[in-house]
Amino acid sequence: MYVYTLKLIVYVGVFSQCYCFFNQHQELNSNECFCQLKGKIDECSCSIDTVDSFNNVKIFPRLRSLLEKDFFRFFKVNLKRPCPYWADDNRCAMRYCHVESCEEDEIPIGLKGDIKHMSFKYSENEAHDCTDQSMNLDYLNKTISEKAQHDMEKWAAYDDAQDNFCVIDDKDEEAEYVDLLLNPERYTGYAGLSAQRVWKAIYLENCFRPKKSFSFNSYIQSDRLNDMCLEERVFYRVISGLHASINVHLSANYLLSSHNGLSLKNPHGEWGPNLEEFKRRFSLETTNNEGPNWLRNLYFIYLIELRAISKAAPYLERHEYYTGNTSEDYDTKMAVKDLLSVIKSFPNHFDETTMFRGSKEANKLKYEFKQHFRNITRIMDCVGCDKCRLWGKLQTQGLGTALKILFSGHFDYDDKLLNKKQMQIQRNEIVSLLNAIGRLSTSIYKLDDFRQMIK
Repeated sequence: MYVYTLKLIVYVGVFSQCYCFFNQHQELNSNECFCQLKGKIDECSCSIDTVDSFNNVKIFPRLRSLLEKDFFRFFKVNLKRPCPYWADDNRCAMRYCHVESCEEDEIPIGLKGDIKHMSFKYSENEAHDCTDQSMNLDYLNKTISEKAQHDMEKWAAYDDAQDNFCVIDDKDEEAEYVDLLLNPERYTGYAGLSAQRVWKAIYLENCFRPKKSFSFNSYIQSDRLNDMCLEERVFYRVISGLHASINVHLSANYLLSSHNGLSLKNPHGEWGPNLEEFKRRFSLETTNNEGPNWLRNLYFIYLIELRAISKAAPYLERHEYYTGNTSEDYDTKMAVKDLLSVIKSFPNHFDETTMFRGSKEANKLKYEFKQHFRNITRIMDCVGCDKCRLWGKLQTQGLGTALKILFSGHFDYDDKLLNKKQMQIQRNEIVSLLNAIGRLSTSIYKLDDFRQMIK
């Protein structure tokens, strides 16, 4: 607790003024000035310093502890789906791109979906850490008849069309559990044309754009956003914010020393913050003055996901968080309730009720919003680095779950479920939702570290 209190004191001092670098002649160096990152967050009623204080002191430490629990550290995902849009011939060859999956007997018993274990609620078996070995896992019951499988596929397709903003692949035959703690999000060396093509497809092919835009940049100039309606601006800001968050992670967890793919000191690599990489991705000079705006969008998507968790709090409080380990399951549930109580206390949540209101045009826009985002989740299968693909799929699924909660129409204006049977959030969605907000929370926390380094 002392560490976080100390950091708050330092943080207040940092935000009390605007820090910029000056060169040897004391002239402003615009390449290193991030003074624009302050004030009110676009489309929202709160300020950046309010979010920093709330996140860094209250949310980040709770999430960091919670996401180490077994329920949240194991994520089921299919990393073998082919890219649906172009031939994927640029796979990352670096050893750091590889994802370590888990052996079946190392997955907590409550996460397997094995019917013979679900006849009782808890088991004496304890959850174990994953090893470096990997194998393909298949938890589908192949004794189900072909007709029944076909019928269930149609049911799933119908459910997806009604609520889901993303493609969820945890039921695929090739889906396997991955231990997120053994596969942290960090800079793997995956870059170049392959990575650029993914982001270009996300921005140019799936985002709403100003009707009279003559720019061919992947991003939209901030001064053109007012040419778009609220819903279109929100869509762009969440994608831009997600992109910014990922770039902060890569800069904060950068491969600092290696030799022929192996670290000089550690075979797993030496990782840490890289200030020059951060400035390259966000400075005014290298981003056509857009870097601070991208970081502002990081705060925006954080508020979107924070609001979704607050709205779904009654649902999340009732969840069992079952893994088969009695004591840890109880601790996890209590930790979730504590986090939810803090999130609900935030005074300036995003107001989603201002969106998609009234007319047929609003319903059409909502449908397009959903389809655009579903396309983005499919593009994640085109990422050529397995570890990048893993975290891209998890974070887009988490964001898609947040959008589903906010815009599915299953809540009234007092955040009460209109029909408890209709609103369903699956385990993998809960895992991705909390890990996604965890990534955003970490990004905001790391921004304070970069401010200190710049100072």
